[in-house]
Parts: sequence; C-alpha cells; structure tokens
Amino acid sequence: MSGAPRLRRVEAFPVEHEGRQCVALRDPAGYTPAIALLHGPLLDIVSLFDGEHTIADIQESVMRRHGQLVERRQIAEIAETLDQQGFLDSPGFAERRAAIDAGFLAAPTRPATHAGSAYAGEGSELRAMIDGFFEPPDGPGPIDERGAPPSEGRADDGAPQIRAIIAPHIDFHRGGPAYTWAYRELAERSRADLFVIFGTCHSGMEHPFALTRKDYASPLGDATVDRDFVEALAARARQDCFGSELAHRMEHSIEFQAVFLRYLYASRRKVTIVPVLASFAHEAMLSGQRPDDDPRVPRFLEAMAETIAASGRRVALIAGADLAHMGPRFGDLEPISPVDLEQIQREDGEMLETVAAGDPAAFFESVARDGDRRRICGFSPIYAMLRILGGAAGEVKRYGQWPDPNGVVTFASVVLE
Repeated sequence: MSGAPRLRRVEAFPVEHEGRQCVALRDPAGYTPAIALLHGPLLDIVSLFDGEHTIADIQESVMRRHGQLVERRQIAEIAETLDQQGFLDSPGFAERRAAIDAGFLAAPTRPATHAGSAYAGEGSELRAMIDGFFEPPDGPGPIDERGAPPSEGRADDGAPQIRAIIAPHIDFHRGGPAYTWAYRELAERSRADLFVIFGTCHSGMEHPFALTRKDYASPLGDATVDRDFVEALAARARQDCFGSELAHRMEHSIEFQAVFLRYLYASRRKVTIVPVLASFAHEAMLSGQRPDDDPRVPRFLEAMAETIAASGRRVALIAGADLAHMGPRFGDLEPISPVDLEQIQREDGEMLETVAAGDPAAFFESVARDGDRRRICGFSPIYAMLRILGGAAGEVKRYGQWPDPNGVVTFASVVLE
C-alpha cells in the first residue's frame, strides 16, 4: 500500500488482553465484524493513519519517539491488513460498503442482526431467556395473563391506559430484567395494536429521522411494519425520511424492542410497528440550538401526531433508550468510582423527573446544561416521544447501572399515561 493510509471513523476503547493494556478498534456500522487490538509501537503506528502521514512520515515519527527503525514494508503490511479487515477509508472499503448496502436495500426484511450474540438466536431459547428476565427480584414477576384491558381507555382496575414507555436498549445479558418493568405494564395496560418505536442511531445520520418499510426479523417471528402508516407519515413530513435508511441495518436500539414486542404479542394478538431512528438532539445541543430550530424536527414530529390521529388505530409509543455512558470506554480519562456512580444516579434521577413530568423542553435542558457530560444515549428518542405526547404523567418503574472496569452504562424503564 502506498500514499497516506486513513483509518475510518470507528470506535476505539481500552481493553485488557492477555495481561496487556490495549486499545480495541470496532466498527459500530458493522461493515466488518473484526476487532483490532493495538498496543505499544503498533498503536503508535496506527494512530498516525490519519490520511496526512505517508508511510515514510510514520517511519520517521516512530524513529523519533522510540529510537526504533520500523521498515516501510512492515508499516505497509499493517495498513494492508487493516484495509482487508475493513478499517481503512480506501477504494477497497468503498467496494465492501457498496456491496453490503446494496444487499440490505434489496432484502425484503431487516435481518435480526444481533441474534445469537446480544440475545439467544433460537426461538424457544430466546423465549425462555425472556421468561427468566421477569423473575423477581430483578424482574417484576410474570405478566397477568388475563390479557389486555377490554374497555377503551381504562384498564380492568380503572387505571389509565399506557400511552408510551421508555425501555433500555442495553444488551440483554447485561440489562434484560430492566426491560420487563416497562413491557409488563405495556402488556397489562395497553390496547395498542400499533407501536411507534423511536430508536437511538448510535453512529449518527445525515437526516434527523430514518424510516424503513422493512419488517424487523427476529427468532420469534417478524415484527411487521405498517407500510400504509409509514407512507402516510413520510408524505406529511415533507422531507427525505428514507435517506438514512441504511442506519437501520446494524442499529440494535429498535431491534431489541421488536424482540420484546414479538415475545408479548406473537400469541396474543396481531400488532404492527413503525420503526423510527432518530439523531438530532445532540446535534442541536452542540450547535447551541434547540431541536425545533431545525425545521425538519418539528415537521416530522407534528406529522407523526397527525398520522396517529388520522390512522384510527390504537397507538403506543416506545423509546429504546439507554441513559449515561461514562468512563474510559467512552472517552473519559479516569475510571468510575463508587462515589461517581452515586453522583450519576442523582443526576440521572433529576433528568428522569423531567421525563416523568412529560416536559420535552425541560428534559432537553437537563441534558444540555452541562454539555451532556453523561452522554445520554437516548437523548433524541426520549425528546421525540415527549414532544409527540404533548404532556403525559410518567413513572420510573426501574433504574439500573451496569458498571465494569472501563465504564458504566445506566438505563431505566418508564411508563407514561
């Protein structure tokens, strides 16, 4: 390989491997399943794959730093290996990406991308796994099998119907029970037959929202998309709602909700979904604006409310949203201490009070006032849902933290009436 190799925009995070501290590279867009582990001089070399340093420049830099001569051939071989794995921005990667994208767009369904890794890949095993999530003390107990309330607007005990839930999108093996606190309420207190699912787009998008017409496959059967609703919504929104559709290919935040909906309703009643990936709140915050300053955002959210009203359907909203992401894994310099965990919980609790109040503006401000120090992963989906509801009474059913040596992820289950 000649010229100046350029690393693609991929995730880099610290890991320990065979007793050594390394930096791992992983592609959140899923164009390569490989994970590259870098340490020592190798890390120094790859850190200079910025498209500006030629192989000769890199050789000279390593000599200055370490007094060690690395042959140009060795640097070229490192670059070639990373290119073959899909980590470099190169003509070879462009061909790889085009082929993968074309395959996704041509497919009739959106594959269950994370089946067999983030959750069980076989139907009976997956159902047994989710059954276990409901078990106390971490779970809320089994669903009341009397089924959904028979009367419009009220549950059997007179409690109001649920209009929306927030559920995590953390991997099932780390936070599975937390989902059940929201989904048991949905099963027992909702007559909805259409679920609008707002998911976080972790890799960002050109457009604030991305729709797809593709059913979401799962080991429990396909979650069917209401294509008539999607088309009506796209027409009302007056913007390109499919320009970022490729973001659905690997994103798990909607996939995990589709799995839970199939678990709840595959044997109960026919339901459909409207999958919406969202990425606009962080962009607004970083530019010193509010979400509605981008006219595409209020236009889409108002179009969603109008389409729900015109559909004549019983609709519930779901936000697939985790909360804080802090620690070295996410870019912080210092590990998270027990004192830090307590502070994060306090700050998450204050933010969740604005969610329970159904106040999208207060929620946005609660995240933006410190520049999103905690990296709230569900920023856009939660804001979108609150904005559409136009006021709702909420309750936090469960809050959780998953710390490991390199960071912490927090999450919550919330129901809104």
